[in-house]
Amino acid sequence: MAQILVVEDNPMNMELTVNLLESWGYEVGQAEDGPIALDKVKEAKYDLILLDMQLPRMDGLEVLSHLKEDSETAGIPVVALTAHSMAGDQDKFLDAGCTGYISKPIDIHEFKKRIVEFLVGIA
Repeated sequence: MAQILVVEDNPMNMELTVNLLESWGYEVGQAEDGPIALDKVKEAKYDLILLDMQLPRMDGLEVLSHLKEDSETAGIPVVALTAHSMAGDQDKFLDAGCTGYISKPIDIHEFKKRIVEFLVGIA
C-alpha cells in the first residue's frame, strides 16, 4: 500500500488526516513542521506528501522548494493541504510545484477520491 507523509502542525488536523488515511489502508508518516518533514523523506520512501502551507519554523513553500531541489525527492507528488483559500492561493501553490491543492476543512468523501487520483497520477 502507498506511503503518505502528512506535514501538519495542528494536532487535531493531523489526527483526523492520519486516521482517515490509515482507515483506507495507507501507511502514514507524520511531521509537525518543515525540518522534520525533510528528515522524514530521507528515512523512508513516500508516494505522496500532504503539505500544510502554514507551518512553524519553515513554511510550506520553503519545504516544497527543498523537496523539488533534491533529486531524491523531486518526483514525489506534493499536495497543498491548507486552510489558505484566498483568491489566487491555489494557483500560487500549483505554480510553485505542488501537484494539487485540497482546502481545509476537508470533505471526507472528496478527500478520499482526490488521494486516489494523486496516487495514480490522474490529478
